[in-house]
Amino acid sequence: MRVLIADDSQMIRELLTELLHDVDGMEIVAQAADASQACELARDLRPDVAVLDVRMPRGSGLEVLSAIKEHDPTTIVIMLTNFANQEIRQKSVDSGANYFFDKAVELGRFMSVLRRLSHFSCMKHPLPPPTG
Repeated sequence: MRVLIADDSQMIRELLTELLHDVDGMEIVAQAADASQACELARDLRPDVAVLDVRMPRGSGLEVLSAIKEHDPTTIVIMLTNFANQEIRQKSVDSGANYFFDKAVELGRFMSVLRRLSHFSCMKHPLPPPTG
């Protein structure tokens, strides 16, 4: 599965790159440090999965989410943020996010979902429905 990571923190992008390196079938095709770049990369590369932060320079992850879903609704979008309040979570879900995780406490669940998605993709089975 081809993955786009969009987060303004280089440290987070590096951590996610390291974590995803160990997931069979996952290939990071691009990284973006701001929302504008994320929209452009998603449009040009059409990743299977986009991992988006909510707060980024030059726009928001919610704007990127909407642009991705408008351009290619099959892209799996995972919101991964430190701003995991109920209002942001609901806006993300309403905008089409497949998953929403809090960076501070749900990295394990995030990785579990990615392994599951990768497994189903590698097995050429239909992807399972979102669970959270």
